[in-house]
Amino acid sequence: MKLIADLHIHSKYSRATSRELDLEHLCEWSQIKGIDIMATADFTHPGWFRELKNKLETTGNGLYYLKESDDKNVHFVLSTEISCIYSKGGKTRRIHIVALSPDLKSVEEINKRLNKIGNLKSDGRPILGLDAKELAKIILDVNPKNLVIPAHIWTPWFSLYGSESGFDKMEECFEELTPQIYAIETGLSSDPAMNWRIKELDNITILSNSDAHSLPNLGREVNVFDLENPSYDEMYEVIKNKDTKKFLYTIEFFPEEGKYHWDGHRACDLRLAPPETIKHKGICPKCKKSLTVGVMHRVEKLATRPEGEKPEKAVPFKSLVPLEEIIAESLSLGRKTKGVATEYNHLIKKLGNEFYILEDASLEDIKKEAQPRVAEGIQRVREGKITVIPGYDGVYGTVKVFDKAAEARQKTLF
Repeated sequence: MKLIADLHIHSKYSRATSRELDLEHLCEWSQIKGIDIMATADFTHPGWFRELKNKLETTGNGLYYLKESDDKNVHFVLSTEISCIYSKGGKTRRIHIVALSPDLKSVEEINKRLNKIGNLKSDGRPILGLDAKELAKIILDVNPKNLVIPAHIWTPWFSLYGSESGFDKMEECFEELTPQIYAIETGLSSDPAMNWRIKELDNITILSNSDAHSLPNLGREVNVFDLENPSYDEMYEVIKNKDTKKFLYTIEFFPEEGKYHWDGHRACDLRLAPPETIKHKGICPKCKKSLTVGVMHRVEKLATRPEGEKPEKAVPFKSLVPLEEIIAESLSLGRKTKGVATEYNHLIKKLGNEFYILEDASLEDIKKEAQPRVAEGIQRVREGKITVIPGYDGVYGTVKVFDKAAEARQKTLF
């Protein structure tokens, strides 16, 4: 059974997130997006954990569903993200870790132990002065079926390989626990092909998740599994063993669209490719301060395999543009405008969920329901006929679905 899973999001209890990120809306938007297994997020937060206990019902196989929902096919997996800030090897480390767990009892014990270390009430993604290895030790000691996943592993400031606070090798971070780290998360600024260049990740499962802070961003990156039935145990085994028969593919942001793909300096509105950064010796030519080294540069530095090669066990991926973005550009409207919402809701109602529309719906059916320019935009994304201006230093990249030639052709459609 093909199942789509988004294993890293945030709740309304995290900072800088939508107040609508509650279980009811997550369940509703999972159906809109076409997500079968949705992360609960933020299980370390006391207020959110109470909601999880009160509103979720176990399926009996490590997943949960919303008691009050009419659709019991949307499953939740218990998850959280934790920020570890600590000193190691003479350097301040800032590592974000995603944890997955199969049951509320294990989560309760994790929270009990972490509450002795830091303030879990302060944020849905708590900041702890705890070595990432020690965090992993706690999580795995509570339940060996818990999963410890280094989050968005290339972002400069808060990740395993980050240029500003990370490590050059996974073992430098997790030491003797490294064999128990079965998966990493690409983050929006990298895709699997970039990670394939790091040989130490050859036997590690590469996951992609949305890290959403709002409902429309759910599912902007996801994992597609082939599971006999939705269950934590089967998903755990697929991830642990990097089962390429049951892990079908991931769906990715175009990595250039991520906000740390290239190097640059936001304050000076300066975007640089890695060779340009090297030419300037890492210094902004405008203000003479240090540039923020992005993901592409860092991958090049740590790469142990040429670009274009991949390991023997490699899970495929495809890159898509969210439907809302396609509509917005096609209609020359802002993404949050009423016109975009109207067209989006119409297509969902008439054709099915977003992933079905982006991947599987026939172009004939899409053309019957979508405005002509929107249908053309969906087709162009499927064919990879897009242009992306890379993101840098916290500024998202920009996807352009229509080039000037396409713009000229479209005028004949109206």
